[in-house]
Amino acid sequence: MAEATISIAFALVFLVCASAASGRGRGGFTIDLIHRDSPRSPFYNSSETPSQRLKNAFRRSFDRLNHFNPSSEAAQLDQAESTIINNGGEYLMELSIGTPPFPIKAVADTGSDLIWTQCNPCTHCYPQNDPLFDPTKSSTYRTIPCSSNQCNTLRSSCSSQDSACQYQVRYGDGSHTIGDYAADTVTLASTTGTSVPFPNTLIGCGHDNDGTFRPQGSGIVGLGGGDESLISQLAPSIDGKFSYCLLPYSSQEDQTSKLSFGNNAVVSGSGVVSTPIVPDQFRKTFFFLNLEAISVDDTKIPFSSSSSASGQGKIVIDSGTTLTLLEQSFYSELEDAVNKVVGRERLREMPLCYKVSASEDFKAPNIIVHFSGADVKLEPYNAFVRVSQEAVCFAFAPSDTISIYGNLAQSGFLVGYDLKGKTVSFKPTDCTKF
Repeated sequence: MAEATISIAFALVFLVCASAASGRGRGGFTIDLIHRDSPRSPFYNSSETPSQRLKNAFRRSFDRLNHFNPSSEAAQLDQAESTIINNGGEYLMELSIGTPPFPIKAVADTGSDLIWTQCNPCTHCYPQNDPLFDPTKSSTYRTIPCSSNQCNTLRSSCSSQDSACQYQVRYGDGSHTIGDYAADTVTLASTTGTSVPFPNTLIGCGHDNDGTFRPQGSGIVGLGGGDESLISQLAPSIDGKFSYCLLPYSSQEDQTSKLSFGNNAVVSGSGVVSTPIVPDQFRKTFFFLNLEAISVDDTKIPFSSSSSASGQGKIVIDSGTTLTLLEQSFYSELEDAVNKVVGRERLREMPLCYKVSASEDFKAPNIIVHFSGADVKLEPYNAFVRVSQEAVCFAFAPSDTISIYGNLAQSGFLVGYDLKGKTVSFKPTDCTKF
């Protein structure tokens, strides 16, 4: 749905071991999240320096803005724009489809909904490292008829009411996927090793897929708020709850973040603050919150939106965007307040970077993000990132359109989504021990 030195779309990797669909413990389960720049990630490039990885991440963050632009085709269910592949806002999610379970790796996108994978026979497929899914070898695979409500909701094309439902998604970067809309068993495996099957999950079986897709992945898993997403389809089994605990950037290489569902995703206890999810009937995919203000030490800056992209006070919370992007006029006030407190020599690498040698102690101002009903106090690593031996940058940047609350600001918090209660909760947490 998002890079000079950080990344607005830092990619994580969902590693969910594929296993036989035995056991149905759906009270709650947890899976590992691996940062795209971790040595455990298939995207890892050992020749890149930490500074280069951060710069690439910054670039991806700014590119991802196009993904959330409501004036683009992304607002239409069957014309969704996605920058997840070519701009690097990826997670690779390893899961299984079919019976017996067939393992696939797909790019997980928190800013889109449709779940699809490349399928045999493939009339026009992009190259992928792993074998293609063959639906004829799954005993639980079935196509969705054109006469069904699911097909009507998807607004797909059909040659006749008796034929199989056809989906077609064209992405803003020119990529596309076309194929059969179908249902099959999707199997995930938790960190305890127990597999969790979800029968009759709606998926796209792509027979014509092309564009900027990378060979490490065999499709896309939508994790947004729309009806077709994995999160929405699992909602009855997980009681509409999921959460994640993202490690600070400096801890990504040797440890994993966590994504939890159901009872495992309940955020409770001391320090929890919650804010309502603001509904948007035209953009159900994205999770909007109401941002009221941001404080820098004793200066509180009220947020006001002049853009129709966000709506008054709205900001998208997105785990696939690294930087926090704010509409230009509000960001300018925030930058002035931060710069006044820090009072150091500025650099030009990002909108706001400071010259700070590795041996110096950088004193960051206290920053609190005020959502409706929830004051979220940021740690220094949430708001500032060292991008080189000589530079520390503010992890916030200006946006010409929509505002996005990125994953650097969310790291070190247990962030829980309750889709039934329509809230997002934040709890300061040591994610290395979660």
